[in-house]
Amino acid sequence: MSEHALDVGLADFTQWVLEESKRRPVVVDFWAPWCGPCKSLKPVLEKLAAEYGGKFLLAKVNSDDNQELAARYGVRGIPSVKAFIDGQQVDEFSGALPEGEVRAFLDRLIPSPAEALREQAADARARGDSAAALERLAEASRLDPAHLGVRLDAAENMLDLGEADEASRLLASVPDDADPRVAQLKARLRFTGAAGEDENALRARLAANENDHGARLQLANLLVAAGQYEAGMDALLEIVRRDRSFEDDVGRKTLLSVFNLLGPGELVSRYRRLLASALN
Repeated sequence: MSEHALDVGLADFTQWVLEESKRRPVVVDFWAPWCGPCKSLKPVLEKLAAEYGGKFLLAKVNSDDNQELAARYGVRGIPSVKAFIDGQQVDEFSGALPEGEVRAFLDRLIPSPAEALREQAADARARGDSAAALERLAEASRLDPAHLGVRLDAAENMLDLGEADEASRLLASVPDDADPRVAQLKARLRFTGAAGEDENALRARLAANENDHGARLQLANLLVAAGQYEAGMDALLEIVRRDRSFEDDVGRKTLLSVFNLLGPGELVSRYRRLLASALN
């Protein structure tokens, strides 16, 4: 038993789950010694219980030894995780989820004082006011220094501003599986590293020579790194249309990397169709 995680059974379930959940969220992990996925999920939950420092209690229930509890709460497969607030079950998931998804599950239960500031920062970023966004995120970080979302939001703003070194510092200690956004931001960072010259210089080169595909490729990398995905993909399509042989078909290959960065969605589907048309 630790300060923020303990084994619970039928005798003390009311005390440690139903009553305790009136003070803070309680996350109940129904597991069994023979369950392989349980062995993967359990250390993730224990790590996060320690990291969140008492913002929730982890109650571990051996379902073999507590079949009445498992039946009462409809446990049909394990691991089965159920969240309680104010004595009532409010959320659940089954199976051994990656740490990032477990963290997202917990963050839905535990409102952070940083969330209001994150929303203000997002509004400022949408208006194009990156300075105000970073000010709000700095305040949010002071309120909740361990908040992963704040760090990722700040890294995203830094990439918008072309501050690759600072974005790299913010992302350096974050594993890719900590949050679905991490891999995307690290990919954007790689595009930043491939950009080379600044935007004005690259556009000047293209104005002087519209077949300067090296400049067009660097410009595409820069635009993608800045989150201007459509403009970046348009530049890559132009390389494909003008010269498939340039740097061993780098326009098409880089465009596929952008598709992987963005993941499935209407935007990627549209540009896949445009790429197919350009290749015909």
